[in-house]
Amino acid sequence: MKTDSLVFWWRSLALLLAMGLLALVLQPFFGGTIALATMLVGVLGLLAYHLRNLHRLGRWLNDPGPETVPESYGAWEAAYGQLYRLVRSQGKSQRMLSAALDRFVAAGEAMPEGVVVLDSQDRIEWCNPKSMQHLGLDRKKDLGQHIAYLVRLPAFQQYLTAQDYSQPAILRNLAGGDSVLSVQLVPFDSTRKLLLTRDITQLERVQTVHRDFVANVSHELRTPLTVVGGFLETLLDLPDMDPASRESQLKLMFEQTGRMQRLVEDLLALSRLENGIEIREDRVDVRSLAQVLATEAGGLSKGRHTLRIELQEGAGGVRGNYDELHSAFGNLVSNAVRYTPDGGEIRLKWRVEDGCGAFSVEDSGLGIEAQHIPRLTERFYRVDRGRSRSTGGTGLGLAIVKHIAQRHQARLDISSEPGKGSCFCIRFPTNRLLEPEELVTSGQ
Repeated sequence: MKTDSLVFWWRSLALLLAMGLLALVLQPFFGGTIALATMLVGVLGLLAYHLRNLHRLGRWLNDPGPETVPESYGAWEAAYGQLYRLVRSQGKSQRMLSAALDRFVAAGEAMPEGVVVLDSQDRIEWCNPKSMQHLGLDRKKDLGQHIAYLVRLPAFQQYLTAQDYSQPAILRNLAGGDSVLSVQLVPFDSTRKLLLTRDITQLERVQTVHRDFVANVSHELRTPLTVVGGFLETLLDLPDMDPASRESQLKLMFEQTGRMQRLVEDLLALSRLENGIEIREDRVDVRSLAQVLATEAGGLSKGRHTLRIELQEGAGGVRGNYDELHSAFGNLVSNAVRYTPDGGEIRLKWRVEDGCGAFSVEDSGLGIEAQHIPRLTERFYRVDRGRSRSTGGTGLGLAIVKHIAQRHQARLDISSEPGKGSCFCIRFPTNRLLEPEELVTSGQ
């Protein structure tokens, strides 16, 4: 740039010197007046040349662009050349800045958390789609609006005015929904703020389940421990207790310790399933397994129920873990025995329908009301807590069944009608099914 400026001025000076020399050469021949007039005409011509180029420069400055830079010769050629390079460089810088800004905006748009930019008066300057979803904002209408006018929850209003943003605020029931948001203000640029939002609904649910789980386990263990402790205290206080009473007390303690043992075993089984350990796959003959389950159910029922097995001709087996499937099917069968009144009927069915293998247990028991069915596979969920404990259930059986089904890409379907009984069915996808000739019975 410095070189081009020097060229401009040296060329102008060179023209002036040339006109001065021409006047000196003309003076002896034509006199001083002619020489001076010649020099004056030259200076005026040079001035007109510069004025013309200054006018063109002024017009270009009103609408600058590399494609409209004026062209000239002489001293102005270097000046216009420098302007052209400068405009091209600035255009490139602007394009780079614009691309960087576009990338920054795109990154903000793609963030999984909500981001709202607030000015010094807490008015919205920009917001990304996730914040619009979280807070119910409308980018077209809400830019420039005070955030407090749009998020009216008292918890947020207090957080905004407290000026202590070291910890996030928790917002519940926003816009009448059941979502839970974590919001935090982050000051920046001396006067502006970032409002960051995150949906923690699922995290809250997990924490609630964890708290409920701990409370339920504590409750389930406390009752038998209290019973056993009470009986032991009685035995210590009454060392001369008659044999019949002692035997009765020991029998109850044995039942309670058995209940605790079943609970611990179910908890360990559920933990193993949830850890996602890869399963060993066997060729499970469901027809043969159904016969085993019927025998086990007969022992549990002790003749109080009618047991029937219905095996579809040609329905073979499934690829899966024999022990897990035995546990899942067995849970369904034992539940049917526990909750079906004496004299009722229990059916074990294995069939292939609509390309899926379906193992179902149907009973003629009391049935379950519709509002309970979606929650039956939750840990410790019971329709009738008193009846569940009296029948020896831990409240984890159907949760275990659900996890085993999922590990085999199967699903658990439950249908029931109060007073008419229930049907629990595990449906296996086609890729899990085996033809009868593919089955091997050894090792199962």
